[in-house]
Amino acid sequence: MEFDLIIKNGTLHSSQKSWQEDIGIKDAKIVKLAKFSDEELSKADKVIDAQGLDILPGLIDSQVHFREPGLTHKEDIVHGSKAAVLGGICTFFEMPNTKPATTTVEATQVKVDIARETSYANFGFFIGASGKNLDELIKSQDMVGCSGVKIFLGSSTGDLLLYDTDKLVEIFKTLDCHISVHSESEERLHANVAIRDNANGDVHAHYKWRDAQTALESTKMIIEVAKKAGRKVHILHLTTKDEIEFLKDQKEHCTIEVTPQHLTLFAPDIYDKIGTLAQMNPPIRTKDHTDGLWEGLKNGVIDVFGSDHAPHTLEEKDQPYPKSPSGMPGVQTMLPVMLTHVQAGRLKLEDIITYLAENPAKLFKLNKGFIKEGMDGDLTILDMKKKFTIKNEDQASKVGWTPFDGMEVQGTPTYTIVSGQVAMDHGKAIKVQAQPIVRGK
Repeated sequence: MEFDLIIKNGTLHSSQKSWQEDIGIKDAKIVKLAKFSDEELSKADKVIDAQGLDILPGLIDSQVHFREPGLTHKEDIVHGSKAAVLGGICTFFEMPNTKPATTTVEATQVKVDIARETSYANFGFFIGASGKNLDELIKSQDMVGCSGVKIFLGSSTGDLLLYDTDKLVEIFKTLDCHISVHSESEERLHANVAIRDNANGDVHAHYKWRDAQTALESTKMIIEVAKKAGRKVHILHLTTKDEIEFLKDQKEHCTIEVTPQHLTLFAPDIYDKIGTLAQMNPPIRTKDHTDGLWEGLKNGVIDVFGSDHAPHTLEEKDQPYPKSPSGMPGVQTMLPVMLTHVQAGRLKLEDIITYLAENPAKLFKLNKGFIKEGMDGDLTILDMKKKFTIKNEDQASKVGWTPFDGMEVQGTPTYTIVSGQVAMDHGKAIKVQAQPIVRGK
């Protein structure tokens, strides 16, 4: 057998073990794990010597906002996916709050077609629930390139919003596909809006307005919906110790995501440091909530990491609060930031694999997440010894900034392998033929 790519001499990892083997990839699949002979190596189209490097299953970022179509002054699929592979991400799932919102199969297909031409990484797109498009949601369930349904329970960037419990129960009962939710209580946001409106430009009002109770009330509501429908819900970007405490006994009804920024940054410090650049929904909270998320990780309450890459231009962000929009970039920095937590002893490398490869692959029923024969040829190769400083000028995102500017990190992706193709080599992104996801049954 001749191979498209052989990766030799690296240390392979799963969440359970590490071992030494060469990897042979052909036609976008891992087809052989063995120690290859010189003859086999000579016949491969490309050979990477990964001596001293760590090889992980291809990492998956299951929450990004690449803003195409309609908001491409902030971001687009080409720039967002380039940032992804530079950050060691092989597959991304993009959210529907574009302009217009992605609420039909046709609109979802438009994104898939754009990504086939422009994306550096493999891709999937969420379709948004509006409360009036159940037929479209049903049609999307078996669609190649559709990663599932996204519901905004509280208003955020864009105009998608649905918090009617009867409609939510109907959607949950009708659909078999993955459902992700942004969980903040729209009623409480309205009740407390004076905190925002009387802020006089003080961005610290953001996390006081969108307080912990706003998140907890919504999360309790959506768990009741999941119970009534007899199925699980995926809660995105969890932010509060209160939700951790509540959800630790609700795991049969939900899966949970946290972001690097909510595990790393905290109020009031980050708002004092970078102002409205720290503004996102749900907000960066006080350190007791950050500590609560880490406690949730330790106790198995959390299932996946996601970046919630949601860029806005510096010009937009420089507006006084609350005119400044919520969201920050993150797809390029997620892995280095989390590897820094590994170096600090808060996580293990195996945890990175669990939360960014194995669990997302299981959750979305993908042929990814593991280095095994027959799996998709997606790999993230790391140099755990290399140190560097995250800088605004190195970001591939159109907006050109990161809340982690100036942060010293250790551990960097050296190669990103997408469907058996080298999409990033030592910090240089390379355009490959990326593929839409296909969800299993």
